[in-house]
Amino acid sequence: MDIEALIEFTQRIVRQQSLSGEEGAVTQIVVDEMNALGFDKVWVDKYGSAVGMIRGAQAGKTLLFDAHTDTVGIAPGSVWTRAPFGAEVTDTHMYGRGVMDMKGSLAAMIHAAASIDRSKLAGAVVISASVMEEVYEGGALKAVMDEVKPDYVVIGEATQLNVARGGRGRAEIHLEAIGKPAHSSSPQLGVNAVHLMTKVIAEVEKVKLGEHPLMGPAILALTDIISEPYPGYSVIPALCKVTYDRRLLPGETPEGVLNEITSLPALKDVNFKAKIAQSDHVTYTGETLTANKFFPAWELNEDDEFLQKALKGLRASGLDPKLGAYRFCTNAAYSIGTAGVPTIGFGPGAEGDAHVVDEQLSLDELVKTARGYAGIIESVLGK
Repeated sequence: MDIEALIEFTQRIVRQQSLSGEEGAVTQIVVDEMNALGFDKVWVDKYGSAVGMIRGAQAGKTLLFDAHTDTVGIAPGSVWTRAPFGAEVTDTHMYGRGVMDMKGSLAAMIHAAASIDRSKLAGAVVISASVMEEVYEGGALKAVMDEVKPDYVVIGEATQLNVARGGRGRAEIHLEAIGKPAHSSSPQLGVNAVHLMTKVIAEVEKVKLGEHPLMGPAILALTDIISEPYPGYSVIPALCKVTYDRRLLPGETPEGVLNEITSLPALKDVNFKAKIAQSDHVTYTGETLTANKFFPAWELNEDDEFLQKALKGLRASGLDPKLGAYRFCTNAAYSIGTAGVPTIGFGPGAEGDAHVVDEQLSLDELVKTARGYAGIIESVLGK
């Protein structure tokens, strides 16, 4: 594997800004790199994800690696000490938005796959550079999986070079309290929806959530609140909306997470509704991804054959990975949480390194990640 070429390619894709819905330019860079490295087939799907395939000498299973190309933005008022899109390299690290989340992983996947001796492989390796993950986990990956029908999936999100065999899911819950409008000079003639919602919030905050030995506790976090009309000039608000971010554990369902709110005895006389959020996201190709914002938690058995082969390959590459789980939501919510395809996570950096000022990636971890991906490919698809 050409380490200098790996680092240089990582720099190129970090330097290209790619917010969700604006990934077209970085997709082209990825396509060009896959073609230059001799991938057997390279294409861009209808949502704009770049996909590359390398076929082994013999038929066999299909192993899909996925990394998203979209990134979060630069928060207003944040002060970076390095140029956010400079991809500056020191003796030990590379800096820039998206380098850890997760363009470094993407570069490592592409170069690892290209380095494999195809004569020793039975099956196909597919690299998915998927779009829109930051706003819709799994939506674009579903389209890739529908096309290539993988037997196994590796998600490249951060694991500190360990292996995630599970991950918390995510639900976006919308609550609406319905009141009655009135002139604010006569508030007694109306029903203030904000007052109703404060009762709802007070009770929801008391809900006892479950805990999982691998993934830790479920979470319910209030993320926004707004009344209507807004601004409320001389009018009692007739509607109040709240959003909760609910971090999910294996086995939880949309009906269950809503019921734990709507069945609260103290709220039986409060006029409010609870639902799973839905939204549309337009990709840079002009297609629309419609999201039902319930992304299941997932867990792969420790004795799963794919997991064990992946561990063997990582150890053969010189790593000593431990088993753990993602505390955040990833595209695996679709690949295994919904589609049921055996999935693991393996990537550089820690979860807390994402979305931060002066985002950085260890060059040593970048190289070890690439070697680890090559080890997984050789172990899972080796003849």
